[in-house]
Amino acid sequence: MKKVMTGMLVLLAAAAGMQGCQSEDDSWIDEWYGTTDDGNTGGSMAGGTGGGASASSGELISFAVDIDTTSDEPAATVAEYFPDEEDDLAQNTFDTTVDIVFTGSSVSYTAADGVTVTTNGAHLVADHGETKGVCYNVSGTTADGSLTILGEKKYEVVLSGADIANPDSAALNLLSKKRAFVVLASGTTSKLSDGTTSKADHKGALYCKGKLLLNGTGALQVYGSYNNGIHCADYIVMRTGCNIYVKSTANNGIKANDGIYINGGILNVECSATAGKGINCESNIIVNGGRTTVITTGNGTYDSDEGEAKGAAAMKCDSTYTQNGGTVLLKSTGSGGKGLKADYEAYVNGGTLYVITEGTTFSSTNDTASPKGIKIGTKGVHGLLNIADGTIMVRTKGRGGEGIESKGTIAVSGGSVQVSAYDDAINSAGDMTLSGGSIVAVGTANDGIDANGNLSIKGGNIVAYGASGAETGIDVGEQYKLTVTGGAFFGIGGRVDCTLASTTQGIVSTSGSTQANSTVTISNGSSTLATFTMPPYSYSGGTIMASAPSMSSGSSYTLTLGSSSTSVTATSSISNGMGGGGMQPGGMGGGGRPF
Repeated sequence: MKKVMTGMLVLLAAAAGMQGCQSEDDSWIDEWYGTTDDGNTGGSMAGGTGGGASASSGELISFAVDIDTTSDEPAATVAEYFPDEEDDLAQNTFDTTVDIVFTGSSVSYTAADGVTVTTNGAHLVADHGETKGVCYNVSGTTADGSLTILGEKKYEVVLSGADIANPDSAALNLLSKKRAFVVLASGTTSKLSDGTTSKADHKGALYCKGKLLLNGTGALQVYGSYNNGIHCADYIVMRTGCNIYVKSTANNGIKANDGIYINGGILNVECSATAGKGINCESNIIVNGGRTTVITTGNGTYDSDEGEAKGAAAMKCDSTYTQNGGTVLLKSTGSGGKGLKADYEAYVNGGTLYVITEGTTFSSTNDTASPKGIKIGTKGVHGLLNIADGTIMVRTKGRGGEGIESKGTIAVSGGSVQVSAYDDAINSAGDMTLSGGSIVAVGTANDGIDANGNLSIKGGNIVAYGASGAETGIDVGEQYKLTVTGGAFFGIGGRVDCTLASTTQGIVSTSGSTQANSTVTISNGSSTLATFTMPPYSYSGGTIMASAPSMSSGSSYTLTLGSSSTSVTATSSISNGMGGGGMQPGGMGGGGRPF
């Protein structure tokens, strides 16, 4: 595992959805959601993938993540980032052209000074040595061929409708350690694929030993059947205009050792391998633009070498994930699957991030792997999740699935975060600080917000639903405290489970019911102090904890739950253990099956 810190803050805009709470006999959940025995959905979900949905729109329980190869990528709102200025194609010139044309079982080429070419059937090896500015223009079709490039200088590969299949090794084998500018020619679609066997244990249908820099406005399809679809031993930069589809059945969709930087373009990845990763990076992932969609379908497995159970993940990085813009859509349907997993830190500063997991917990005789929408941190590593802006939606359906989890701390200072999870919706192993933005957190079989450290609410607008019984809307670990110095929050669950350290505003602790998609307000006479939009779930007879700025201990206020109003008195203390009722999924027009 490689930790590489970046100076850029991250922006994650996520996708999330909701499901219903659990009673002691929760077999009805499978019937209600149409799930199979392994927790995977039995049918498709309808809904769009646009950002900015309100809590009452119903999108949280209906949004879908599907492969979409259309070329209408989101408009760029963030400047491109290059790890090195040399990575910008505009800063380079390639004026020595070698034309390469595949025709069935043979390949032809044009000679160029300083470039040595050898062929064997439709397998071509080009070595430009110390020659600068070489461009390889590749076209044609072969079912048993390949292109291998060697050289000591950076180079360009223009794919102009090339269709290269290599049954037992990489189709495009970029063995030079120098920068490889791969340009997808406008108006063309190229295809690279390998077979299920290998002569030399190749690492990908497209393999690059140096930096892989993806440019152009054409399309590329990559099919990996032996190992990864695309493997880069250095870092990958993808730019606006590219339209890339990758499918892997054996390992990862895309693997990079030293970083993945998505500045734009359309990227679709499908991975069906057991515990496979759609996008897997041993360093940092930074998303600045474009539309990235990743779907994994493989189940979990037990890794005997590392002594732990592992699940698939749509996007996985061993260091830090940062999103500053663009749209990222992630889905994992197999047991133990994750949407986004970063081993150290994650920063969401803008853009849209939608995440779905549908699998249940993977169990072996020695270990388990639970499904998670977003997981930050790993064994022995205290994660950090910082959300400053953007739109995030997360939905987990399978048993044991948590929405957002950090093995360390969580801080939310802005943006929109909506989570519906089977288990905890938002969970931190350490302190949690909520100082801004809009948060909706629904734990259908556990807590809405669960801080296993101190919870500090300083600002923002927060709605948290927990399950009935011992579960709560807002849960703070026994040895830790809740501090309230700002913001408006509404929590409802089976009971109150937190100890108040201090507060600068009054808090209401009472009981009541809410209707799906309704509006809840706290008012003082004709002045509205706070307004909350309920998620697409109803809650009957729950235990409520609520607060808003300007509320004072000992003063009376009106709490309006949909069409029902009641007078409540604010306090500066919280009564732990107060009990309440349960939740029912009543989204998209009401109704719902009670817990």
